[in-house]
Amino acid sequence: MSEGGNTVIKLAIIIGSTRRGRFAPVVANWFADQAKERDDLDVDVLDLAEVGLPDVLHGFGEEPAEEVRAVTPRLADADAFVVVTPEYNHSFPAPLKSAIDWHYTEWQAKPVGFVSYGGVGGGLRAVEQLRQVFAELHAVTVRDTVSFHGAWSRFDDDGAPLDPEGVNGAAKTMLDQLVWWGTALNEARSKRPYGA
Repeated sequence: MSEGGNTVIKLAIIIGSTRRGRFAPVVANWFADQAKERDDLDVDVLDLAEVGLPDVLHGFGEEPAEEVRAVTPRLADADAFVVVTPEYNHSFPAPLKSAIDWHYTEWQAKPVGFVSYGGVGGGLRAVEQLRQVFAELHAVTVRDTVSFHGAWSRFDDDGAPLDPEGVNGAAKTMLDQLVWWGTALNEARSKRPYGA
């Protein structure tokens, strides 16, 4: 967590959409670039479309599938998370819920931020539901989000936002909050194990 006396937070960015023709990589790549510019973050991008998690959960006491075992240490090593999600029918994608449900202790006492996108709602209804899910997992969601309303018209052909000042500022605010919470909770976990 420390690098040359400076605190470095391990941030896992989770791309929640696996749909064919998805817009998620455009949004996620922009956000990952914002995070990678910072000296206080070590970024790991976890694309659910690439890891191929099973959509059927294993039974209690059963060994999880190999794909799950490959993802688990990446989540466990993270000090903080950002979930990039669209909104499907006023909620978030089913593969994202499966990825969350495959794990439990990996989320505990860690901060979670959200980057959402969609039509008029900008994915914010998905975020509100995700806040409830992560609260149940003893994670701390940060207040500020990044949201793209009418996302398909908010980026140019190269994947850069048409209003970089506004969205880059929103990303910085959220990342500042994640670093603060990630540092505080990491220090707390190192002094006293979290008991759920």
